[in-house]
Amino acid sequence: MSRPDVVERARSWIGTPYRHQASLRGTGADCLGLVRGVWRELKGREPAVMPAYTADWSEAEGEEALWLAARTHLREVRRAPEPGDIILFRMRDGMIAKHLGILSADGDLPRFIHAYQGHGVTESPFSAPWQRRAVSYFEFP
Repeated sequence: MSRPDVVERARSWIGTPYRHQASLRGTGADCLGLVRGVWRELKGREPAVMPAYTADWSEAEGEEALWLAARTHLREVRRAPEPGDIILFRMRDGMIAKHLGILSADGDLPRFIHAYQGHGVTESPFSAPWQRRAVSYFEFP
């Protein structure tokens, strides 16, 4: 699978409504569901069964569960991010990283695709505030 394939597939999810724990294009997805759905469409079966999770999962324990899962099933990249890479975000200082997006454009006008409550799957500017929240980048294996 190529990086343009990842971006094209992620863009096909734009407009999917936000649904917690869902991962079905056109029907519903959260940020993890978007990445899971793109995985299935490009690679086939998911590498693991996703257990049920709450909106505040891992916060009380302070465990970086999403980061660990990403390191287990994806490849962490140590280079400048490129379109098609998966972005892991920490939404607030001192909190665990628990938001995902897919970089869709770089250069002067970087953008990313993600799902969030009240907006569904959308493509947003990868602006300085979003870039400051990014803690790691991954690629599909």
